[in-house]
Amino acid sequence: MRKRAPIDNIRWWNRIKDHRYIRIILFMTLGIVLFLAMLDNVTPERLDIQMSSIADRDIRSPITVENKVATEQKRKEAVQEIRPVYSQKTEYAQLQIEKINDIFELIKQQAHEEVVDEDAEDADEQEGLQEEENLEEKLEYVQNVISTGTSNDLSDETILTLLQANETQLQMARETTKNVVYEVMSQRIAINDLADAKQSVQEKIAISTVSSRLHTAMIELAQFAIIPNYIYDDQATERLQQEAVERVEPVIIREGQLLVKAGEMVNHEVYEQLRLVGLLDDQFNGYPYAGLAILILLMIGMLAYYLNEAQTSVKTNNSHLLMFVLIFFVTLVVMKITSLLENLDYPGVGLIVPVAVGSMLLTMLLHERVALFASIFFAVVASILFNNETVGTFNFQYGIYVLFSSFAGVYFLGKTNKISRILQTGLFISFINILTVMAILLLKSFQQSGLEIGMHLGFAFLSGFLAAVLTLGLLPFFEAGFGILSTTKLIELSNPNHPLLRKILLEAPGTYHHSVVVGNLAEAACESVGANGLLARVGSYYHDLGKTRRPHFFIENQMKMENPHDKISPQLSKTIIISHPYDGAELLREYKMPKEIVDIAEQHHGTTLLKFFYHKANKDCDNPIPESQFRYPGPKAQTKVAAIVGIADSVEAAVRSISKPTPDKIENLVRKIINDRLEDGQFDECDLTMKELDKIAISICETLQGTFHSRIEYPEDVKEKKGESNGNRN
Repeated sequence: MRKRAPIDNIRWWNRIKDHRYIRIILFMTLGIVLFLAMLDNVTPERLDIQMSSIADRDIRSPITVENKVATEQKRKEAVQEIRPVYSQKTEYAQLQIEKINDIFELIKQQAHEEVVDEDAEDADEQEGLQEEENLEEKLEYVQNVISTGTSNDLSDETILTLLQANETQLQMARETTKNVVYEVMSQRIAINDLADAKQSVQEKIAISTVSSRLHTAMIELAQFAIIPNYIYDDQATERLQQEAVERVEPVIIREGQLLVKAGEMVNHEVYEQLRLVGLLDDQFNGYPYAGLAILILLMIGMLAYYLNEAQTSVKTNNSHLLMFVLIFFVTLVVMKITSLLENLDYPGVGLIVPVAVGSMLLTMLLHERVALFASIFFAVVASILFNNETVGTFNFQYGIYVLFSSFAGVYFLGKTNKISRILQTGLFISFINILTVMAILLLKSFQQSGLEIGMHLGFAFLSGFLAAVLTLGLLPFFEAGFGILSTTKLIELSNPNHPLLRKILLEAPGTYHHSVVVGNLAEAACESVGANGLLARVGSYYHDLGKTRRPHFFIENQMKMENPHDKISPQLSKTIIISHPYDGAELLREYKMPKEIVDIAEQHHGTTLLKFFYHKANKDCDNPIPESQFRYPGPKAQTKVAAIVGIADSVEAAVRSISKPTPDKIENLVRKIINDRLEDGQFDECDLTMKELDKIAISICETLQGTFHSRIEYPEDVKEKKGESNGNRN
């Protein structure tokens, strides 16, 4: 109990890790950490500066925004520069001539009615009085008609003169007036020129054959008809103003634009620009925080969706998800600390960021696909964390740099069984970093000294080296903390000096030899179907650990001794044999061995039948015994590796029983064992296919043929065989 108490105390995570809300909590935690890490980098800069003060440094705009006030002012200026548009209405001359015609027609009509009335009336003493009354009525009627539709009126004297003129005089007056009006209005007459145009009529109507009274009436009538024909065109003017407004480009304050130089005075215009781009401390701008929150929601949402859909251990294992979050957190801390180095006056010092440590750890501990997907988010985060040298929120050159650096770590590291590969990957990352930095500098037309370029490339080189060192340093902690069975851990567990392997070697040497052969068979078979061969080898070393509790009850450990099973009942033998996978699994758990190794030990027999003891028991019993009493309780193999180790275990034990093994015998035996297990349903819970089972059979046969190859008989061997033969005869 003393030995198990500490183990029970550290199993709190095992009790809650499968809770359905754990994944939500982990993703929420990652989102909060991301928000806090990038908060300072999106917080708008605030300047404590007053109008008419002197700027102590160059101030640039952190955003791109339109200066609407300046834009509106430019539009007003553009409108004011447009002069009013005037146009000459040539049709006005014809309209006024028609109006003169109408007036003369009206006069003629009224004058004609007067003549008819004079012929029809009897001459009497009231003739003069009646004529005067008729004339006044006609005058009033004509004035009413003429005044309709115009603001100007003809004088009564002019209308009376025309009414009293005879037909010849009216015709001459009409033609003369029309000609003068047409001549004058054929020219451009602005409002300011109207008086001069009317004055010119007196010079043009100079007829000596008419009375002065009619002459005056003609002048007044012509002046009455002349109006301005060069007038303001509001539509044309408005159209030009609108075109001028549309030609005005918006006044844009560009991101990075210099607003005021160091030593210059902050005038009203500069002060308004500073306020507009949000650099004054007299206002709060919550948009960046909301934008950061939305960005993180998108990142966490996509990450959660991918990890739940990808066929990796992170999908179902919350412990692995916790490890992913911690690796992401470690990478984030590394980037955040490195970003603070940008405050130092060293060109390109931020390039030293060993961000590839995250992708390398994820590749080795989880899966390449997970590492590649996470690398994209590392790049997005880096573009925000390393924005100290930019005036905007995103520094895309660092995002590109981090993306290629992380990808390089994933692609070159791959699936490897050697620790030295990590250091090689670090050098490869350094090479990719240098190429990426060179590409960025050349695209930017980097005009700097050779020393500064060298510093950029030097920091990029150190980034890969530091990433490899950090990976080597952090890898054991994650392996130990989460029981991750990495390549490094597997190599460590395969060491013959491991306490459990020494226990097998000393207490059950036959089992140890059997396990080594099984490891050779299982490793080659796993590699033939793309499974983890190293895991199969190491799992085979420990799969029969339970036999160390009663080693002499297993035939490979019975060296020149009686078989104890001959003296006990089949039921007791069954109990002893069946218990060894679970005894081994329990012992492995006590030593805190990785779950994958424990599963192999517990599952390698599945629910197979102990045929020998089952048939022996049936011989000694009158009633048939159910097979279930002589089957392993399981579980069946859950993975390809566990299933292959089980096949290799059965094959190795069966081949040792063949007296004279030949390739044909070995192949027939191997395929029979695989077919029996297949028909018995031992592969129902793992994802082995028929094609893969065929490859496994071929691989095991090839390995066994190398083990049981024919030996060359040396002369000494021949002599010994002859002597033995003669001795047997004797």
